[in-house]
Amino acid sequence: MTEKRRQVDYEQVGSDYLDKRRLQQGAAGWVLLAGLGVSYVISGDFAGWNFGLAEGGWGGLLLATVLMATMYTCMVFGLAEMASALPVAGAGYGFARRALGPLGGFATGTAILIEYAIAPAAIAVFIGGYVESLGLFGLTSSWPVYLACFAIFVGIHLYGVGEALRLMFGITAVAVVALIAFVFGMIPEFSTAKLFDIAPVDAAGASAFLPFGYAGVLASLVYGIWFFLAVEGVPLAAEEARDPRRDMPRGIIAAIAVLLVFAAAILVVAPGGAGSATIADADNPLPAAVRAATGGDNALAEIVNYVGLAGLVASFFSIIYAASRQLFALSRAGYLPRLLSVTGKRRTPYLALMVPGTIGFVLAAATRDGALLINIAVFGATISYVLLNLSHIVLRFREPALERPYRTPGGITTTSVALVLAIAAVIATFIVDMVAAAIMALIFLAALAYFWFYSRHHLIANAPEEEFAALRAAESELS
Repeated sequence: MTEKRRQVDYEQVGSDYLDKRRLQQGAAGWVLLAGLGVSYVISGDFAGWNFGLAEGGWGGLLLATVLMATMYTCMVFGLAEMASALPVAGAGYGFARRALGPLGGFATGTAILIEYAIAPAAIAVFIGGYVESLGLFGLTSSWPVYLACFAIFVGIHLYGVGEALRLMFGITAVAVVALIAFVFGMIPEFSTAKLFDIAPVDAAGASAFLPFGYAGVLASLVYGIWFFLAVEGVPLAAEEARDPRRDMPRGIIAAIAVLLVFAAAILVVAPGGAGSATIADADNPLPAAVRAATGGDNALAEIVNYVGLAGLVASFFSIIYAASRQLFALSRAGYLPRLLSVTGKRRTPYLALMVPGTIGFVLAAATRDGALLINIAVFGATISYVLLNLSHIVLRFREPALERPYRTPGGITTTSVALVLAIAAVIATFIVDMVAAAIMALIFLAALAYFWFYSRHHLIANAPEEEFAALRAAESELS
């Protein structure tokens, strides 16, 4: 049976449809959710952020990081509220679907999916580079590493979400210990003068603090994002959480708190111990910082070097999970081919894991360009941030009576700040990498064309995210 609702066509499906698309419930409490949030992001502490030093100097990257930290913190408060009110696997797509309609929901889900599908390919390239630089396994080409990463970690996710999250938590804990050791080991080497060792250029506002002027701050925004990129994926675990209305806010807020502490510590002690100019272009900035500060190889440099690989693996492992859950939710609701959301005996969406994994491997092996891939992922992320913050604001105005077990401190003022900063981040992505932005824009437009010409006529009325929206529409009609 089908029915029309404004610009989309819905089909009512039987209970067997959803029975074949059911996730394992009760697999994660708030501590595991917080660990998941840190795991998504932790690779950004080990590498990537330092390229912002080459764009804006230490002062420019500091200001950019403060702005992005403000954006993420404000956005996380809004996500915590929406996740407690609408605890579904669709997360960002589900929130935007309720607030902005089917097109807005699909656009948000697509932007998130692009971020999470492409980021593992970029991280696989970085892992391959790490393995080659460390001389492990005698490899001179990285494609076997890419294949091993996707095969092993997709396989673990296929085995079961509880097991995967616990292993992910353990790997993340090892990486966290290494970061703490790095911070305390570098404190004795800290010097304020080292922060400002990049010579100013002839640019508007250039100074020792901002060697590349005001434009350097905007160019550094993309790299300030690396300290926090993907923490917004925590709500994707809503249908697998024990008590999502309580655990989601606690988990995602705890995760951002940990990430804020690490961002501040790494941004200060790494360039302050080694010199901003020394690590501005380093592929492995933390080991390079230790060696520069202490005059050569030592035990701390080796530990950070090897455990940096664990940090990359943790983010790779967790973002695969996020991609599969966003793909699962969009497929279950009919926005993408329905076969992709079928779950196996262990309640894992096997095709939603295997298809992005295959695409990720192909992208990594074909491009071997981690910087390009991560910039495409960042562009997708910033588009989704604009839509997510807008969704919170719209829901507050349109549905003030919606039950909200957790409420955002400051309400729409908080998410309005995040919205403005997210728009600035979108603009910054065009400045940093026009090619990556153009590629992302083409993928995004192709996805929207697919929605307009096909999937909007084949949506599932009783998918959880769509039922939320239908209930809201019915309540509006009654009132």
